[in-house]
Amino acid sequence: AAQEPRTYWRGRGVGGSSAINGQIAIRATVEDHDDWAAAGCPGWTYADVLPALNRLESDLRYGERLYHGADGPIPIYRAPVSLWGAVDQAMAEAALDEGYAWAEDHNAPGATGLSPYAINSRDGARVSTNDAYLEGARGRNTLAVFGEAHVDRVLFDGDGEGARAVGVRVLQNGAWREIRGGEVLLCAGAVHSPAILMRSGIGPADHLGELGVAVRAALAVGQGFQDHPAIFLPVRLKDHARPPAGFRHTNACVRYSSGLAGAGPNDMMIVAMNRFGDSLGHHVEGPQGEAVFGLLGVWVNQCVSRGTLSLASADPMVQPVLEQNMLADPSDRERMRDGVRRLLDLSRRAAVTAIGQAEIRLAADAGDDEIDAYALRNAGDTQHATSTCPMGADDDPAAVVDTDCRVRGVAGLRVIDASVMPFVPRANTHLTTVMIAEHMAARISS
Repeated sequence: AAQEPRTYWRGRGVGGSSAINGQIAIRATVEDHDDWAAAGCPGWTYADVLPALNRLESDLRYGERLYHGADGPIPIYRAPVSLWGAVDQAMAEAALDEGYAWAEDHNAPGATGLSPYAINSRDGARVSTNDAYLEGARGRNTLAVFGEAHVDRVLFDGDGEGARAVGVRVLQNGAWREIRGGEVLLCAGAVHSPAILMRSGIGPADHLGELGVAVRAALAVGQGFQDHPAIFLPVRLKDHARPPAGFRHTNACVRYSSGLAGAGPNDMMIVAMNRFGDSLGHHVEGPQGEAVFGLLGVWVNQCVSRGTLSLASADPMVQPVLEQNMLADPSDRERMRDGVRRLLDLSRRAAVTAIGQAEIRLAADAGDDEIDAYALRNAGDTQHATSTCPMGADDDPAAVVDTDCRVRGVAGLRVIDASVMPFVPRANTHLTTVMIAEHMAARISS
């Protein structure tokens, strides 16, 4: 491996990672959804899922348009350019100078170029899935919420073929209990839904055998992991460009088409960060959390490389292990190499040098091999985990769930979260995950 192990950030609690993420409300592209259908997932084209996308949102600027919603539970806000941070504005000016187009709404079909990020917040406050969906439903007599509960595995009504999922085994307040229901929906995210399945005997037979877990269904759980590999250049900010403590980390992005390695539209993304993210960079902050550094970043938006998720132990309190395997595919490396060069070009623009100095550890004339080595040493994930229980056709050996999110070969059990995406979309994953839940809720209740 080119890097030492690092923590993979996930949200634990009601609302999951939507309680801690960057509040980015960007949709997958039209092509992403149509590619899902072409890969063996009928019923998941852009036209199929648009009603769910519209239903979940209340777009404060474009809600009246046919491809948006105006009265959904998740507010969609875009900060005006006058409220952007110094790195946002510098990246935007530099990108326009480089010839990237302006796109007022990155969630419009076919949009590409520089856009204000859509944000799931209201009056500056985060709106998580808990805030949007659960809080208003807590009084229902059909809903019970169990706090401080850690799910071990799924329970079944027997051991043989045809056994049905009937509940889950949960550790709550130091004691084990069984919670039963008519159907089990796992929504623990792309890291922990596959972990629960494997502890339940659903996964790669060899791996389960190593752990001493009896195999109930031999499926490729954890074998399709994807995330967006990203390279970030620190920008040491001048005093006037340093945001106050708590200032929003990003308000703008650039999606572009590299035209390389057979990739589709919007296969790459450039982002601005006015300060390091909440989980990064505290060691370089100044007094009272003053941001000394901003970031310019580029990531591979349409990925080919895949990694794996496995269990380190059958103990439910032991975290699973991710081997991300980023940039393993030559296509991803070629496009990241081009992206790094584009990022370096942006960093030299007057708009960027006016706010600070990019700390670049690459020569201006660095060759392909040098950039590849740099990328492998420095690429990080974007916490956009997907595809550890991907949906697909029944004859697809990589598919863990069918197109109704039912676990193959097991009755009464579904996975409904980012795990089921056939591949990581060309976007931050939050809105696509909520769409999956909306789309499946409509299907199950119909």
